[in-house]
Amino acid sequence: MRPRSGPTVEHRVLAARLRTLRERAGVSLQAAAAALDAHPATVRRIERAETGLDAHQVRVLLECYAVPAAEAEPIMTGLAAANLPGWWHRWRDAMEPWQQEVIGIESSAALVRTWHPALVPEMLRTPAYEAALRRTLAAAPVPALDRHIELLAERQRRLGERGAALWALLPAAALHTTVGGPAVMAGQRKALEEAAHRPHLTVQVVPLDFPPHPLTGVPPLHLLRVPEPEIGDRAVLETPGARVDVIAEPVAVADYRMRLDAACAAAPGPGSPLPES
Repeated sequence: MRPRSGPTVEHRVLAARLRTLRERAGVSLQAAAAALDAHPATVRRIERAETGLDAHQVRVLLECYAVPAAEAEPIMTGLAAANLPGWWHRWRDAMEPWQQEVIGIESSAALVRTWHPALVPEMLRTPAYEAALRRTLAAAPVPALDRHIELLAERQRRLGERGAALWALLPAAALHTTVGGPAVMAGQRKALEEAAHRPHLTVQVVPLDFPPHPLTGVPPLHLLRVPEPEIGDRAVLETPGARVDVIAEPVAVADYRMRLDAACAAAPGPGSPLPES
């Protein structure tokens, strides 16, 4: 069964190592499944971190792959930590299913890069701005709104505590779009001005009179980089009212990275004053 709060990075790393060990040993999915007396889909789910890591199954697989004890024991030792629910587990009632995967990766990311075409990016929003935005966009009362605001604040706090880098790009239009009234916008603008002077945080604003850039018209985009070789970068593309795509394919992620690089290069440099609203 897939972990209810989504797999942690530790879980993903161990799952990826099991796949690497199987491939290194030249063992097929069918042969690994036979060792477990299970269906090949079971092995595939283990390797994709779509199910918990059962100690007996992992031990059988390591023996099947003839993994030396010195290499196998750290894997077995790490099982307990890998199977722990993520810190975000207690907020799962306020999360969309896709958020479980994204926050699981974000929580270990060394770098988070984000772009929003019209609004202040989520990881820079004040509680008042986020609450007002959710109320404005919702056709009905927003369920678990307070819980969602708590979760966002916790994500922001943990990102700062870890010293992870956050690089945000937004258009000046975001400062002209009134969310929640003048007081909310004044508080959000002050938060952005303060954020620009915090370590590990970069804020760039594209002025209204600038020409189009490579992300013009692109929906909200986030790039997540985890300093683990088993975990590739992820691109998260939000299509409002439609879907959220979590992209792991390296070529596609690289394309979004290059477009974000070019857009940042075209914008005023970090530390530039915020445009007047």
